Amino acid sequence: MDSVIALVGKDFVLSAADTSNARSVIVMKDDVDKIMELDSHKTLAMGGEPGDFVQFTEYIQKNLHLYEFQTGLQLSTHAVANFIRGELARLIREAPVLANLLLGGFDEVSGPCLYYIDYLGTLEKLDYTAQGYASFFILGTLDRYYQKDITLEQGIELMKRCIQQLGKRFVINQRNFIMKVVDKDGVRQINFE
Repeated sequence: MDSVIALVGKDFVLSAADTSNARSVIVMKDDVDKIMELDSHKTLAMGGEPGDFVQFTEYIQKNLHLYEFQTGLQLSTHAVANFIRGELARLIREAPVLANLLLGGFDEVSGPCLYYIDYLGTLEKLDYTAQGYASFFILGTLDRYYQKDITLEQGIELMKRCIQQLGKRFVINQRNFIMKVVDKDGVRQINFE
């Protein structure tokens, strides 16, 4: 029952995710941070089976840190997206992982970029997207109001509009959302109410 949303702006990537951990009709927690900071300029918003996505994203994060420690180099967002896709494709044959991911990052050369990666290893670079139940309700709103050169303030307002649509149309009340932005200054959380 995860709802994960992300969009690329003029010089940033903005991600939002609900903070609930629910199964069937029971909410077990409502303060889960589903947007992991992979490094100083990359975020990984996650949805799917909680045990799978937590274990898998920690595995990815640790491998990126190991690579940086061994080589002294930080992978580009494109390289990280392909590494994640390769790992999911490998695991689908060994021990499938139900993890749907939105990778956002900011690179010095290529600027902001967003990648959609699903549990089957599908990889696509997009300007905006949503995963989970949110996609049924939010993609139309994003399609209508998204602009290529959107500013951070406009992006936050668009995210608020998407979350309002989700609250209005989705039978399940996802009370809390967390929002993070990644830009040239790194990753930071955005407080919005």
